[in-house]
Amino acid sequence: MAILKVIEVLSNSTKSWEEAAQKAVAQASKSVKNIKSCYINEQTCVVEDGKITEYRINCKITFEVK
Repeated sequence: MAILKVIEVLSNSTKSWEEAAQKAVAQASKSVKNIKSCYINEQTCVVEDGKITEYRINCKITFEVK
């Protein structure tokens, strides 16, 4: 039986929500091992002058505790 833990991570990108998710996982993997999944809980963006300038996500990263 595996024991899994979940942490909540906020991330942002000037390009896309996908890049924000990649950045969240990359940053979390510096201190957390055995990451199994990333669930995007919420997506928001910043709009300036009618254009999206920043993509933001709130995600839950699941990892196995060994």
